[in-house]
Amino acid sequence: MNPALPDPGSAPGFATRAVRVGHHRTPEGEHAEPIFTTSSFVFGSAAEAAARFSGEQAGNIYSRFTNPTVRAFEERLASLEGGASCVATASGMAAILAVCMGLLKAGDHIVSSRSVFGSTTMLFNKYLTRFGITTSYVALSDVAAWAAAIRPQTRLLFCETPSNPLTEMADLRALAQLAGAHACLLAVDNCFCTPALQRPLEWGADLVIHSATKYLDGQGRCIGGAVVGDRKLVGEEVFGVLRTAGPTMSPFNAWVFLKGLETLELRMQAHTRAAADLACWLNEQPAVAQVYYPGLPNHPQHHLVGVQQQGGGGIVAFDVRGGRTGAWQVIDATRMLSITANLGDVKTTITHPATTTHGRLSPEERAAAGIGEGLVRVAVGLESSADIRADLARGLALVEDEYSHRT
Repeated sequence: MNPALPDPGSAPGFATRAVRVGHHRTPEGEHAEPIFTTSSFVFGSAAEAAARFSGEQAGNIYSRFTNPTVRAFEERLASLEGGASCVATASGMAAILAVCMGLLKAGDHIVSSRSVFGSTTMLFNKYLTRFGITTSYVALSDVAAWAAAIRPQTRLLFCETPSNPLTEMADLRALAQLAGAHACLLAVDNCFCTPALQRPLEWGADLVIHSATKYLDGQGRCIGGAVVGDRKLVGEEVFGVLRTAGPTMSPFNAWVFLKGLETLELRMQAHTRAAADLACWLNEQPAVAQVYYPGLPNHPQHHLVGVQQQGGGGIVAFDVRGGRTGAWQVIDATRMLSITANLGDVKTTITHPATTTHGRLSPEERAAAGIGEGLVRVAVGLESSADIRADLARGLALVEDEYSHRT
């Protein structure tokens, strides 16, 4: 029994698990989780070493694939997502790669939503194709398009919901039913919501993928990723890739993420309130052509908010009039917001997706994904909402002035 948790007959709440799960106190009696910065572990005998390496005995072997601090993070995140197993990786992209390497083979086919992170598209299109794995892309919210794209060779359905950066949402129950009917796996990138707002496994997904770099950390400090699912798919197949290939999370990063998980629920609630406030304000600005935020009533999948997804999340995207010129004016006029492509930070960040996160895609690929030249993405932090609005208002006023003169 974990001595840091309530009696096992009770069912600890999300906030309790976010603070307590995964910490198995050592004989030192430490209150905070220790960082095991060691490359290897010592065995009591040759027989014990043999038993560990063969898998007959559980325990630490080598920090490429067994480390107590990393394991604490894995146990905690698995508990929050409702999964039986978690594998932590060096980055979010390493998590996606580990899934593909562990569960796919030459000749297999992926159906992915078009609106995924640019590096995910590059991984699928440039690298997996070299090993005979092909990908078809469909509109995230069009279940009929997903069904039409499935082939006999389709093994994996992959999506981000909400999407980056347009915050489109997928009906996870419908996709899970579709995947089950065709003997496919459904993998969901839950980076934007985290388990504080959405738990895809509860809706039938097989795998949940995270860039822990984002909200799980919460302060932009470390790079990491994770895959959550059942003991066979994740605990054996994905773990096997980690053990062999070594896209490993460091113990220090795992410790930072453990600290981030402690405040995850509170932060996600605060991010959501601030983002909703900003989205409503942007919706009234003349220089803004369109706002993309699930919490707005005019969002196409708004009906899923409060059902599948508990709140709109912390990401707001908007089209600025004047295309790239207008978008860059807004970005360059900011004095407080951080111009960076990262997200999930307590500090509000702003970026131009067409030239950053999705800059390596072709113009045709960006157009298909709905990434226009005037699109700006804001990851709303925890500063004063009034200060965030004021920082954006400066550039929007410049665009409004130019746009009014042109029209």
